[in-house]
Amino acid sequence: KSPGISAEAWGDSIGNLSSPLDQPSHNCLATTTAIRAGSIFRHSSELAIAKAFRAAHEGQLAEEHLSAARSLSNRVLNEVRTKWPQGGAVSIEDIQDIVERTLMNSSHYEVAKRYIVYREERRRDRAARTKAEPKLDWAKTYQVRGADGKTRELDVEELVFKVGTACRGLENVSAENIVKESLKNYFNGITDEQIDFSNILAARAFIEKEPNYSLVAARLLLLTGYQEALGMPVSFESIRTEYPRYLGQYIKKAVELELLGPDLLGFDLDFLGRQIKPERDLTFRYMGLQTLYDRYFIHWQDRRIEIPQVFWMRVAMGLAKKEEKKNEWAVRFYDMLSTHRFISSTPTLFNAGTIHSQLSSCYLSTIKDDLLHIFKCMQDDAMLSKWSGGLGNDWSYVRAMGSRIKGTNGKSQGVIPFLKVANDVAVAVNQGGKRQGAMCAYLESWHMDIEEFLELRKNTGDERRRTHDMHTANWIPDLFMKRVKQNAEWTLFSPSDAKDLHDLYGQAFEKRYEEYEALAKQGKVRHKTIQAVQLWRKMLTMLFETGHPWITWKDPSNLRSPQDHCGVVHSSNLCTEILLNTSEKETAVCNLGSVNLTAHTNERGIDHELLKETIEVAVRMLDNVIDINYYPTVESEFSNAKHRPIGLGIMGFQDALYIQNLSYASQQAVEFADESMEAVSYYAILASSQLAAERGAYATYQGSKWSRGLLPIDTIQILEEERGVAVRMDRSAKMDWAPVREAVKKHGVRNSNVMAIAPTATIANIIGVTSSIEPTYKNIFVKSNLSGEFTVPNEYLVQDLKRLGLWDDDMINDLKYFDGSVQEIGRIPANIKQKYPTAFEVDYEWVVEAAARRQKWIDMGQSLNLYQASTSGKKLGDMYMRCWESGLKTTYYLRSLGATRIEKSTLDVNKYGNVLGQKENGETAEQPKRVYTEEEKKQCNIASGPDCEACQ
Repeated sequence: KSPGISAEAWGDSIGNLSSPLDQPSHNCLATTTAIRAGSIFRHSSELAIAKAFRAAHEGQLAEEHLSAARSLSNRVLNEVRTKWPQGGAVSIEDIQDIVERTLMNSSHYEVAKRYIVYREERRRDRAARTKAEPKLDWAKTYQVRGADGKTRELDVEELVFKVGTACRGLENVSAENIVKESLKNYFNGITDEQIDFSNILAARAFIEKEPNYSLVAARLLLLTGYQEALGMPVSFESIRTEYPRYLGQYIKKAVELELLGPDLLGFDLDFLGRQIKPERDLTFRYMGLQTLYDRYFIHWQDRRIEIPQVFWMRVAMGLAKKEEKKNEWAVRFYDMLSTHRFISSTPTLFNAGTIHSQLSSCYLSTIKDDLLHIFKCMQDDAMLSKWSGGLGNDWSYVRAMGSRIKGTNGKSQGVIPFLKVANDVAVAVNQGGKRQGAMCAYLESWHMDIEEFLELRKNTGDERRRTHDMHTANWIPDLFMKRVKQNAEWTLFSPSDAKDLHDLYGQAFEKRYEEYEALAKQGKVRHKTIQAVQLWRKMLTMLFETGHPWITWKDPSNLRSPQDHCGVVHSSNLCTEILLNTSEKETAVCNLGSVNLTAHTNERGIDHELLKETIEVAVRMLDNVIDINYYPTVESEFSNAKHRPIGLGIMGFQDALYIQNLSYASQQAVEFADESMEAVSYYAILASSQLAAERGAYATYQGSKWSRGLLPIDTIQILEEERGVAVRMDRSAKMDWAPVREAVKKHGVRNSNVMAIAPTATIANIIGVTSSIEPTYKNIFVKSNLSGEFTVPNEYLVQDLKRLGLWDDDMINDLKYFDGSVQEIGRIPANIKQKYPTAFEVDYEWVVEAAARRQKWIDMGQSLNLYQASTSGKKLGDMYMRCWESGLKTTYYLRSLGATRIEKSTLDVNKYGNVLGQKENGETAEQPKRVYTEEEKKQCNIASGPDCEACQ
């Protein structure tokens, strides 16, 4: 614009001009000379911005609008010069994104919206000029029923365009293929909602062939979610202008509906709205977004009123609301969550910012041998479960069957009937109607009711003495494991006769236990004697048959606890990773969250600088939970405020191995487990100490192992000395721990306990990484959860096979037939087979050793699933004995190969008919036997003797 041209005249001129910004996105806007000179670029951007101003003001273009357009175009040019200082060709899409961002940051929301709409219209025009092949004109005969009841002809071009926007930027996906698949489900009178659902299902159908279709399905779901929340159709372009405004509208409305706490209104909602990054929505895979949509987004009258980035910001605000600089911290928390570097646990995601902000994950309680206390704890369990807490109950104080009841002079029925009632409480009071109630009962292995306890999950027997909905776990002292190795006797007692055993551990327990055994031999104490090996076998048999009780160990949990000066760890939690003191007055609480290792790993290993920054913010978020949390019981609030434990964990361990081209079944993986956990431990303890410098150490710090200069790695020696048996745990370190020790010595730590590795099953699904420290279950399988069934291919394997030119329909069918295993597919190279074993193909020694390497750095525990492909009792016993010898504190589920199989209904019968047991005439054929080489037989670790038939 020259200085002498009026606003009106210039406004007329731009109505007749096209801008270089109107050109197709594959063109480039600026050459080196143009960017350096700036005149051509400045004119085109100013022209485009002025058009948007005029559209936003009903065709009028005032002088101040021209001035604003000029100023904004200069800002755009400056950013372009900053990003491309050497000049060169710049894509139109990059320039348009900068223009949009500049308008948004200047709070010109309506102008930005008009600009985005214009971009979208131009893109539609280009799409319309490119006719889809083959033509789908026949589909126009379908009549679509609108919300007003009127019907209209199906707009095929609009349908292809909409699906195409979800495919944009993704390789190996086809909008036309999705549309053609979706059209198979159409009918006359179909609604818009049914069309959207059909499109999503169609995209899902292609996921097993191309993992990128999971992103497409997620984006189609995003579009329906946007429309549901905002009440109008919204594109990926226009959502960028809607997000900043919608955050404030949503918060105010949700507070009015009493869904969110009024304290969220104290944030600068306009500022936070401008910090939202809509493009992060596009990182979701289908299973993750569907899970959020079904279970996490806040809703009102069956309508979701949250969308993904608003959800992350709401959680961030809920965690920052007591910070002095709450807006700044909310943005930092939001960036951590929305980029998936760290994810808080499910209760935090459910409830952050709500009226009842119950954000903690786990509650551990000890139940005394008193009828009133037993039922008080059941009432507490109901309240804790209501607000999404997972429960771990210690029942070892309750007297055994046949014990005398002093008040009535009768005999007790033991602990089992009370466990049945507790089971029914968990069923009746689910977690806020969002997921099933979850509870685990712990019993020590010397308790006289232990044999019945082992059978609680059996499907046979007296149903009144069964708990099919409650988890169970053995709380095993080291002395029992020694007796098993010695093939010695084991004595069972009632806690009413051996009152102090449950509070003792290590050598003090062994001494007192042997004193009770001496009294038993004198007939002074009621008891039962059994061979330790016999009880051990029954434990493992029930574990294999029913999955319970889990195997956990009392002594390492206590001897390595930082809080040994002020209580006893009587049990773990629902998932066996939390190890905190409990008593009649204290219900232990833990606040969980997990670092996504995938986001902090490259081909060379851990990005320490990024990991340190993530953990500093994550520890602060977890510590904030303690002060914000809504506590359903007095005992939980008292304990959490006193000790301030947090549980920082990890997830995506298997993904991190793939990124480095490592197999889980390798020494390199063991070393990475060690190095990565050392780094997490280092930065987590340091971050807690830095928080202590800012906020003060926790109340019971004095006397703790921390105050005595003992870090987790220092406590291995304590365990070994008390056990009297060598602990097979590596003691080496690679980092310089002197700065951490100095910080703890100077400031203390903010949290009594800092680390615990949770299962992360759901939050890992949300962000699309492997759960926790798990190996890959199968390289393709179907996962079922409350949101439905999802095909899960191993995307890393698919990428590697694509590079080798091996990814095709035959490979998909081979993977299905061999149940997600690559080991027997002949055309797959050996190095790929080595990289991609499934969980059942990784020898347990690798899993246990990796777990031991992590355990040396962790002050609590880890949810460690173990996998058993065979039914060898000897191998099962060796595996759990190896866990104990390696110093592990707990184990979680035992996964057996069982009946989990990939759906084979789509396999080519002509190719696999013989293998599947089908003759050409339809009769059953004899199954071919697997032929093992002599080398494979030598390497086999299943065989337990010369008569083993595994390789026959």
